[in-house]
Amino acid sequence: MSDLNTVEDTLFVPMLGRIYTSENFPQILCDKKALELKEKLPKNIKGQNTQTQYTLMAGAVRSTNMDRYIQDFIKRNPSGIIVELGCGLETAFYRNDNGKTLWYEVDLPNVIKYRNEIIGTHNRDISITADDFGNEWIEKIRKDYPNTPILVTASGLFYYFKEDKVLNLFQILKNYGNVEIIFDTVNSKGMKRMSKYMKQVGHSDATMYFYVDSGKDMADKIGGKLLKEEPYYAHTQKQGLKFITSTTMKLSDYFNMVKMIHISLNGL
Repeated sequence: MSDLNTVEDTLFVPMLGRIYTSENFPQILCDKKALELKEKLPKNIKGQNTQTQYTLMAGAVRSTNMDRYIQDFIKRNPSGIIVELGCGLETAFYRNDNGKTLWYEVDLPNVIKYRNEIIGTHNRDISITADDFGNEWIEKIRKDYPNTPILVTASGLFYYFKEDKVLNLFQILKNYGNVEIIFDTVNSKGMKRMSKYMKQVGHSDATMYFYVDSGKDMADKIGGKLLKEEPYYAHTQKQGLKFITSTTMKLSDYFNMVKMIHISLNGL
């Protein structure tokens, strides 16, 4: 994947975490599709030999967290739409598909091309080549489904962009009806730790900017409604983890350094 740029190259990091967790801690995450893809991944992924148990599990916990919100949305809207921004090699569709919901995977051209090659395609899991922060992808969806409730997931995406760019995306999406968004983020303290994490996984050159100290304040900025803000590891079973791993997770939650934020962009 020599045509991937610095940020795009990080798409392998969460996949490695999902594989590791599925093999060693399936009670936290069991991603059968990720396990199927293990042998298809490049053999010399940048940073794979410098990861700790904690850094490997961080990405897997993100997927577990996203799954909870996705499953809740599907229960409320069984014929709704899931949009995964910056989808990378995420396999959430294969973990959560209910046979009805439509999924859209949005990313840059070379990522989508590689994703389709390695994961394959499905008639209800549709790839869109587009700028995550533009309106092209939402226009395409709303043209065919003008009123269907949409859950947008931004998994590990916003860290690399400045707040005004993220808020502008939220303002764009407000114009397209019933849209919720779920994303992971850090607070200002967690940003310092996240930079250290990126060095551990071999991506110190992927500059990070975005953090949120208050989910409500962020929702208020765009006239949305905060549905939930919770510590990142609040639902993670920690039995069997190394002491340093579980302790780091507990400290992260205690200081609210990493968290999940769920916002209704229209205030519904």
